[in-house]
Amino acid sequence: MSTNTKIAVGGVAVGLLLLIWLPWWAALLIVLGVPAAAYLTLDPSQRRRLRNRGRRELGR
Repeated sequence: MSTNTKIAVGGVAVGLLLLIWLPWWAALLIVLGVPAAAYLTLDPSQRRRLRNRGRRELGR
């Protein structure tokens, strides 16, 4: 199993646990808020590199 697959499986498992343990709105807030907060902590140059990398992987 590749590293990205392991990360995805772990993310799904954490998401399901949050849905069971917390109300749905709190789990949704955490699932959407953590990646958004992590993106906002990046420098502008890091954000640019991340956007360019995503476009290249999509074949654009």
